Amino acid sequence: MTPTRKRRLIAVGLVLLAVAAAATLTVFALGKYQTYLYSPSEVLAGKAPAGASFRLGGVVLEHSLQRAPDSLKVAFVVTDRFHELPVEYTGILPDLFREGQSIVATGRLDHGRFVAREVLAKHDETYMPKEVADAIAKAKAAQAHSAR
Repeated sequence: MTPTRKRRLIAVGLVLLAVAAAATLTVFALGKYQTYLYSPSEVLAGKAPAGASFRLGGVVLEHSLQRAPDSLKVAFVVTDRFHELPVEYTGILPDLFREGQSIVATGRLDHGRFVAREVLAKHDETYMPKEVADAIAKAKAAQAHSAR
């Protein structure tokens, strides 16, 4: 191997090593801030990370909405139609938020109650986020499997 060829091979190797290191660091940095969606059934089964932020998806249970008269604090129940999880949120809810509608809330679990820092509502009566539909389908499959 000639010295010129050897230098080129070393240079290409160093460039590839630098690209691999940058890609690895990027993946770890992005993964640290990633939040996963869980249904109430998955949360109650202990699949959600304890003490970490995650997204809760489901349907706001009918007749569960309670508003504090002197603040922006709201309590409601999210269900996947198999299990229910109480949610607490302080802030202004989206205009499309209402009982019987799908939502995705981001927050943490605190003593059996989900404390949300953000609540997103679906945008029309026929739309359900794919993640929420998948979570409900998983809960339905698990319910059918455990009933056997």
